[in-house]
Amino acid sequence: MAAGAKSILIIGDSLSAGYGIDVQEGWPVILEEKLDKMQCDYSVINDSIDGDTTSNGFSRINQALVDYDPAVVVIALGGNDGLRAITPASMKNNLSYMIEGSRNFGADVLLVAVRLPPNYGQTYISQYRQVFFDIEKSCNVPLVPEVLKNVGGVAGLIQSDGIHPNAKAQPIIFNNVWRKLQPMLSCTVRD
Repeated sequence: MAAGAKSILIIGDSLSAGYGIDVQEGWPVILEEKLDKMQCDYSVINDSIDGDTTSNGFSRINQALVDYDPAVVVIALGGNDGLRAITPASMKNNLSYMIEGSRNFGADVLLVAVRLPPNYGQTYISQYRQVFFDIEKSCNVPLVPEVLKNVGGVAGLIQSDGIHPNAKAQPIIFNNVWRKLQPMLSCTVRD
């Protein structure tokens, strides 16, 4: 990292790790390219792991904060919690801890949510979704309410597993995150 550079730490799951695609095509790399193009003094550290849950994030956030000293932390976890039907209360506690710990370390935080497939039942899906909106209010944190907006369910943008976005979807995901992330950065768009 360049002297004086600030970092953006992404703690996420397969949607940020680039599951099933060349990692260089993933939205975190598109973010880094955008920042370079803008000559914005941030580097991107993608600490995303396929299959990660909020519990995994909870267990590794403190070490990641020490290792990377980020100015901004993007928390993009929760999808695997939902797919494993982890209780919304547990998910909420884990995410709140990660946000509080990041802020105590001096970092700003962006929370990124993902919708669950409809086969999980309306009651659970509603409780799951509500966690993100509750945290947005209680922690006063910016929220990307749907990271896969204009991607999920769109033919040609999802891999054959029916879950993970393909390379063509990555610029759309980047834009979904960028709308909320860009105002948090201390640099000016020059393009």
